[in-house]
Order: sequence, then structure tokens, then C-alpha cells
Amino acid sequence: MVMLVSFFKDPEFANVDSSENESIPFRGTILRTKSGKFSSVSEPCVSCTTFNILAPIYKRLDQQNQNVRESDFRAFWLARNERIVDWLLYESSSIICLQEFWVGNEELVQMYEQRLGASGYDTFKLARTNNRGDGLLTAIHKEYFRVLNYRELLFNDFGDRVAQLLHVQSVIPFLQNNDDSMQQEILIVNTHLLFPHDSSLSIVRLHQVYKILQYLETYQRENKLSQVPVMLCGDWNGSKRGHVYKFLRSQGFVSSYDIAHEYTDSDHKWVSHRNHRGNICGVDFIWLRNPNKSIKPLKISWAEAAFGIIKYQLQKAQLNEKDAFDFLRADNNGNYITYSDFCDALKQEMKDLWVQADVDGNGVLDYDEFKRIWYCTCSEHIDEDSNSEDSNEGITKEAFGFAVKNAILFPREVEKGIWPENYHLSDHARLTALFSPVRLRCSQKSL
Repeated sequence: MVMLVSFFKDPEFANVDSSENESIPFRGTILRTKSGKFSSVSEPCVSCTTFNILAPIYKRLDQQNQNVRESDFRAFWLARNERIVDWLLYESSSIICLQEFWVGNEELVQMYEQRLGASGYDTFKLARTNNRGDGLLTAIHKEYFRVLNYRELLFNDFGDRVAQLLHVQSVIPFLQNNDDSMQQEILIVNTHLLFPHDSSLSIVRLHQVYKILQYLETYQRENKLSQVPVMLCGDWNGSKRGHVYKFLRSQGFVSSYDIAHEYTDSDHKWVSHRNHRGNICGVDFIWLRNPNKSIKPLKISWAEAAFGIIKYQLQKAQLNEKDAFDFLRADNNGNYITYSDFCDALKQEMKDLWVQADVDGNGVLDYDEFKRIWYCTCSEHIDEDSNSEDSNEGITKEAFGFAVKNAILFPREVEKGIWPENYHLSDHARLTALFSPVRLRCSQKSL
């Protein structure tokens, strides 16, 4: 009972969260004013917020008893989530992407849908597979965008993770132009990747990103959307030092927060999450890729990233090249690695990766093929339909994209690498980025 009384006295539930109040920027520095415009910029802008709101089924209330969860106390989870919605509506971002949304509780779902809907948002929710209880919620402000299409991506792998894809079009053109064919549309992804409970799951998380990018590539090709910007939002459960970050950078994506604050790939101070182990890290991103980016073919980039993880794990076990080959060869008598040995080592089926590794297609990896994995070199041969170019290659055309104007993390202390002890809204910081539309010159090609 002492624990419950102290929880009610928490400033978060007294509506006086000092950390949050100190974090409120002057209205108009990045947030939308009541008039619907950004006072700090003259051109029309788009704002995007991503926030892992910590599902009540995961929020621990008593460190001595891990089974005591917020979901057992309606007053607690309702008050905290009402306050989350208060902040979301205060910011009024054009795009809102939430993770760990408690889809299993109808009262909470209705509260979000009703309040966001009354404020002009279309909402889309998606539960994780196998009745995990939480999922995703994406809200699109109808004043800015109309939703042309909505798709759901189920990974169906370890962790029951999912992703949402929304294809939206600006209600009022951001850029006036004489070319009516210039697409003023955006592809938006909201996701929450697998938590790395141990290092062997790194390749699973990387594979989830690969599936997202594969799905995007197919959708863009089928709908002739090669010249539209793409935003990837969510909790990526990996930092800037990880393989997922490097993989996305190789595919032309930039971190909006790092661009706004002029951080390099190897430099940053910010954090966005304190996990259940007490560690603080930066895992929440709003990624942007403009259509003028020249990128390496996806299959090649994916294979190099995956092979890099395999080599890293083998080297962590202090295995050299030859010892690593013998380890993966397991108990078979031949001087080769079988597909089953390969999958056992990765702890999952990886047919698409195996195809890249098995160069001669004979169903096994010999030592020379394994060396390509070890040195992360991949064949430039990929399927014709995944890299075909039309007769317009080389012809430039005007396209629509975004420039990052600003990005802010709340509470503001996390921007300096500090996690404030009086912040209880979630175990994640809220990230909001502001984008302005720009004209780009792109080669006219299909995906």
C-alpha cells in the first residue's frame, strides 16, 4: 500500500511533472500554433512525432515485485495516457507514430481514437501478432494529408513485431509548380523492432528492417512512386553504433535529429530511452530519404550488413577465418557448410541471405564462398526486376522532398545524455521533427 500511495503523489499524476514543464518550448519554436502555422518559419512545414508510450502491461510499479504492473491499476494508466494525449494534441504534429500502444484495452483505444479524431486525425492501429497486447498507432492530421493507402506488414518471426505503411498526399500542394505530374506524396512507416535480449538477435532485427525496405521497394515499383520521400519512424531498439543504423544509412536514409543538430554518424550526445536494465541509449529515430538519393541495390546492402554481423559474432567468440568455417561446418564430413548448418548458426531461416552466399548455387558453401562472407563482399548480380531501369534513365525531372528544419527530444535533458529522474510519462523520450518542402532534381527512373 505504501507503494500505491507514493505513486499517487507522483507529480505526473498531480499534473505537475516538473521535467515535462521545464521541457516545454516556447510555442511556435517547433510546435504548431492554434492558427495552424509555425511561427518560426515562413514556408509551409510538416511535423512528425514518434513516441514509444510504454504499454501499461510492461510498466513496472514495484522494482521489488516485477509482477506488479500499471495495467492492474486503471487510475494510473488512464491518467498517464490522458497526459500523453494532452501533449500530443498540444504539439499537434502532422504525423504521429506511437509504439507500445495498448491495443488490448478497449477503453484506452477508444480514448485515443476519440480525442485524436475530434482534433482532426485519422487513426490506424495494428496489434502485434500472437496476442501480445500492444502494437502501433499512427495518426495523420487531415488538415495536412489525405491517406491514399494503408498497408500492414507482419514479420511473423521471433518477437511478433509488425510495421505500418501509409501512403499519403498533401491536401494543399506544398510547392506550386507548372508540372502537374510532380508527386507531392509521402510514404510513412511506423514500427517497433525486436529488443536485443542477446547479441544473437541482432541479425533478426536487421532482417526486420530488410523486410520493411523490401516491402517499400515493391510498393514503390508497383505504384510508380520512385520520386517520393520516405519517412521511417519508431523505436529501432538499436543505437547509432549498431548494424541497423549503418544499414539504413547505406540505403540513403538520414536521422532527422542528427541532421538538425549537425551530428556525424560517429558523434552524438543524445539519448531517448532508459530500458528495464537501467541503461540509457538513443534508439528512437525519424529517418528521412529523399528521392534524389543514389543508393546501393538493396539485396547487396542487406547481404553485406548481415555478413558483417555474422563475422562480428564469430570474432567475438575469438574464431579466426578457418576456425569459423569449421565451426559453421558443424558435424558434416564434407569441406562445406550446409543450408541447415547456416540456419542453425543464425537461429532462423535466411533463404534470401543464403542465395547471396551460395554463389554457384550448388546448395552448399565451400571455403572460397565462406571467405566472401568473412570479407563482406557480395555479388553485384541481382534479379532483373529489382534493378530494372527504363529508357528515361539519365533524364532529370523535378521532384518533391524535405529538408530537416529542426528536431527536439522531450524531456530536453535527454539531448545532453541525461535521463531526468522526475520524468515518468514513459521510459522513452518523445521525438518531434520539423520538415520543410524542397524542390529536387532527380533522374527519371523506375525502381
